[in-house]
Amino acid sequence: MDLYLGIDYGTSGARGVVIDDEAVMQIEIRHPWGNYTGADLTIEWQRALFSLLGQIPSQLRQEIRAIAINGTSSTVMLCNAAGQPVDTPLLYNDGRGEIVLEQLRKVAPPNHTVLSATSSLAKLLWMSQQAFFTEAKYFVHQADWLAFLLHGQLGISDYHNALKLGYDVEPLQYPEWLEKLEIPIQLPKVLPPGTPIAEIRPEIASQFGLRQDCLVCAGTTDSIAAFIASGAESPGEAVTSLGSTLVLKLLSRTRVEDSRYGIYSHRLGDLWLTGGASNTGGAVLREFFTNAELESLSREIDPTKASDLDYYPLLKPGDRFPINDPNLPPRLTPRPNHPKEFLHGLLESIARIETRGYELLQNLGAEKLQRVYTAGGGAANSTWTVIRQRHLKVPVVASVNTEAAYGTALLAKTKVNRM
Repeated sequence: MDLYLGIDYGTSGARGVVIDDEAVMQIEIRHPWGNYTGADLTIEWQRALFSLLGQIPSQLRQEIRAIAINGTSSTVMLCNAAGQPVDTPLLYNDGRGEIVLEQLRKVAPPNHTVLSATSSLAKLLWMSQQAFFTEAKYFVHQADWLAFLLHGQLGISDYHNALKLGYDVEPLQYPEWLEKLEIPIQLPKVLPPGTPIAEIRPEIASQFGLRQDCLVCAGTTDSIAAFIASGAESPGEAVTSLGSTLVLKLLSRTRVEDSRYGIYSHRLGDLWLTGGASNTGGAVLREFFTNAELESLSREIDPTKASDLDYYPLLKPGDRFPINDPNLPPRLTPRPNHPKEFLHGLLESIARIETRGYELLQNLGAEKLQRVYTAGGGAANSTWTVIRQRHLKVPVVASVNTEAAYGTALLAKTKVNRM
């Protein structure tokens, strides 16, 4: 029996899912994040990777044919020739690239995906101006580096992670304008997501009792992995990930890109996954309510009735989509006395932002929305589902599988079996 391991590095922790040839889940494993920041981040990422491998029963580990890893989009770092980080990674929402956007605008096409303070290329350009840059040899995304720990080869990425680095996913090559930046570092070789890169390092195979011929594959991003897991497959079908943030992905025959609104398209076979990510979402809800409170108060809300409260729920100023404004202020007032009314207003307001996002995608040429699958922790909130369906005016259903790690395992299985 061949098994496939998908690993998801999300904002709340790392997860792993093992599936068989019939895509049936055999086991799910988790490693929650501790309070790690700065240089300790990569230590914790590595600890999580080996913790997940160690949690898989030995009889299953012996049957794993392929492994793929997803990471948060635009979480990046610099490494030396040995693959050791030369400085702290920059996370997906780190906006220090703001100071290099003017420089980027001089070379990148108008409204390109990279023209965002949080893009991989903006971060790389910012890094190239720091003292530690002289120690660097490789620029890697989170998923790239984690896969390197398993297969030992540096400088390899996938075209989902490389999109915000400027990689052109239509001709499948770096564009000529990128060379004008003259950043003195090796950009990663880019492969289709899920492509087998190499067999697992012998010492890792021995340590965990894995097959010596276990393949480590090119990865993807967490939101695309969630889309793959959802069951959505036809143009017009979409996935909303209701995790710490709000991520929309709409499957379309048309590629839509517009950095003015934080919109970009990923290639998915012959179709395009167009969408964006907002900083609103579950992290704001958890700032005000415990999980138990969210559950109990949601049951008290009548989701068929609209709330009069109009918020823009953010933890701090700045959003990426559907309003791309690093200084956009949170709007969380007026705050009613009853927590149920406050929660109703928050759920309703996030649903409005989601609807505005899908309307924007369609106005810019994406496929007409037909159905929305939901992934992430918010998918379990039936009250929120009814509110969102009232705004979206299309069926809203739970994803077939809500774990991004399941989608990453499917990606590995599909690619390896096409070899």
